[in-house]
Amino acid sequence: VRGFVGALRADARFADLDPKESWSADVPFRRMQVKLKREIIRMDHPTIRPAQGRAPALDCATLRRWLSRGRDDAGREVVTLDTRNAFEVDHGSFDNAIDWRITKFSEFPSALRAHRHTLRDKTVVSFCTGGIRCEKAAILMREEGLDPVYQLEGGILKYFELTDGAHYHGGCF
Repeated sequence: VRGFVGALRADARFADLDPKESWSADVPFRRMQVKLKREIIRMDHPTIRPAQGRAPALDCATLRRWLSRGRDDAGREVVTLDTRNAFEVDHGSFDNAIDWRITKFSEFPSALRAHRHTLRDKTVVSFCTGGIRCEKAAILMREEGLDPVYQLEGGILKYFELTDGAHYHGGCF
């Protein structure tokens, strides 16, 4: 795998590739399966195109610091928004994270519209397992007029890799 990643990085288009590594004593998946899909992690919201511009990303160390203080650097209350489905959230999440109990990510836009008022006047940090859902969620929240909104760079897996995991309880499915 590392040889393959090295070969990809030799191509200028993939030079900044930053894969996530998660180690396990057991084989976590029964089989490898690759599918071609029109949208990675379907949201059914065609204007959300991360390739055309990302929402601001927050590095893991900064999130850890903010959660320790309960405030961002400007003194605003910080809330974390779990964009994963309820099954995944039940395995573990950040302390006091907002969880709208969605069963699939395509429900996120309607959940946001129903709960948007609870996020006003707060710094919102969306997070997910690896960084795809939280990126799309952050773009949508900004499109819906919320600010400041960040996505956790690299998701939970990168947070575990780069910090001591503080402020997170349970596992990551």
